[in-house]
Amino acid sequence: MLALIAGTGALPPALIAGRSDVYVCAMAGFPPAVPVNITFRIEHLGSLLAHLKGRGVKEVCFAGAVKRPVIDPAAIDAATAPLVPVIAGAIAAGDDGALRAIIGIFEAAGFVVRAAHELAPHLLPVAGVPTLRKPNAAMMAEAVLGQRVLIKLGKRDLGQACVIAQEALVAREGPEGTDAMLASVTARCGILFKGPKPDQDLRADLPVIGLQTAKAIVAAGLDGIVITAGGVMVLDIDAVTDWLDAHDKVLWVRPEANV
Repeated sequence: MLALIAGTGALPPALIAGRSDVYVCAMAGFPPAVPVNITFRIEHLGSLLAHLKGRGVKEVCFAGAVKRPVIDPAAIDAATAPLVPVIAGAIAAGDDGALRAIIGIFEAAGFVVRAAHELAPHLLPVAGVPTLRKPNAAMMAEAVLGQRVLIKLGKRDLGQACVIAQEALVAREGPEGTDAMLASVTARCGILFKGPKPDQDLRADLPVIGLQTAKAIVAAGLDGIVITAGGVMVLDIDAVTDWLDAHDKVLWVRPEANV
């Protein structure tokens, strides 16, 4: 059996569609858009691990957004007490460091951690341009800069997206996420560039775009979306492509290049 540690957003529903062998777990305060089998607190993580073993769970997948919880020392149960140093270190670390630490806890408990795109490989599009409009020379230059920006951000364990226009950085993703970044942008050209961080563990927090992203870049006045092939999932790519085509925008699934 597979346990899905589900957060908010559209990814958890996409992963469990048509499956009956998934046990859904949600951290308190971050209800996913799918039926939940058990809600847990981070202070009870050790008890959750024991519960999952008792249910016959062998594999675990992390999908969806959550924010760092505040640990209540008084609420830590006996099964979680030995994990407190690792959990505290994870919460104090950057995003990727925190995810690596939590994955390590589950692996140490005997679970196999699966990547979301392993469960739904169709969400990871192949390199190419599915839209009618194709990238021009300006967009190609903007993509090169976008990749360089993400490499620098990734080395600091920061965001996975940025906006580039006229070969200049316009905005970069912060803790609030891509949608919040795009809501702050008003442009007449440019791209959203999105991809994983360098050396990111792709079993958690793999970047995702969907129809909401397509609508947001149109509202922001951008020319299109450039994502890294093999590193960004696309939810309902047909709907995304149709929306972008209707507004003469580009979706470019770009092979990662040496920059």
